[in-house]
Amino acid sequence: MRKTLTDDQVSAYREKGYHFPVRVMSPAEATGYRARLEAFESGQGGNIRGRRRQKLYLLLTWVNEIVRNPRILDAVEDILGPDLLCWQTAFFIKEPDNKGYVSWHQDSTYWGLSSPDVCTAWLAFTPATLESGAMKVAPGTHRLAQLPHADTFNPDNLLTRGQELKMEVDRASAVDMVLDAGEISLHHVMLAHASEPNRSNDRRIGLAIRYIAPHVRQATGVPDTAMLVRGKDTYGNFEMETPPAADMHPDAVALHDRITKTREGFIYQGTDKGAHRNTGDVITKG
Repeated sequence: MRKTLTDDQVSAYREKGYHFPVRVMSPAEATGYRARLEAFESGQGGNIRGRRRQKLYLLLTWVNEIVRNPRILDAVEDILGPDLLCWQTAFFIKEPDNKGYVSWHQDSTYWGLSSPDVCTAWLAFTPATLESGAMKVAPGTHRLAQLPHADTFNPDNLLTRGQELKMEVDRASAVDMVLDAGEISLHHVMLAHASEPNRSNDRRIGLAIRYIAPHVRQATGVPDTAMLVRGKDTYGNFEMETPPAADMHPDAVALHDRITKTREGFIYQGTDKGAHRNTGDVITKG
């Protein structure tokens, strides 16, 4: 029995590669999480950068609370099944009237995962509108298999490698996934998607939560980790992560540092880069 999505909605997801919107919390709850994020940023001395954009559920109890939100998990379970791992999170924040954008790409390109049984739940902390640069998707492109990309390392591109599809996307048929605060969209790991700069007078804040089925494994040979958030894991393909005992607990900080550094081994595989290049702290190897 489906928990959130109807059979028709699941069929449409499998055909088109996406579904939206799904209300998972009230706008007031989303605004509360925004306040906690911005308080964290203030305590860190400014906007979150580099590795601190990634896997914050390992550092902050309230982000761990979000990735375990039953309404989010119910929707993802309808896509992936009852056993769910949280493999990654990333904040995508566009400042007001800013040039930052996301090029057309497939998430699967540099993740090294063995299976496309991967679903992103993209949670809007603030409204994602046409003006603020909502995500847009190319329906059905997840059925084209893995497509070639070019690394640009463009400083305005929010992606780790500034990667972009080498093929042209039919922009006329693209769908804008407009969301209110507290809503999520769901998209397939191989679906081509992008977003334009934020031309509004407020921040556009979204949290991309990457869920995987436990049979998926890291195929690059680089050690990888994930957190069980629903059901059970009988495969043991990932080192199991532990939630933070408290915000920025020293054990959690050490775990987060180790895991995010190790993951750069597959995210930047084949390049001379060694850190998240869109944040001003790129490390060139050698």
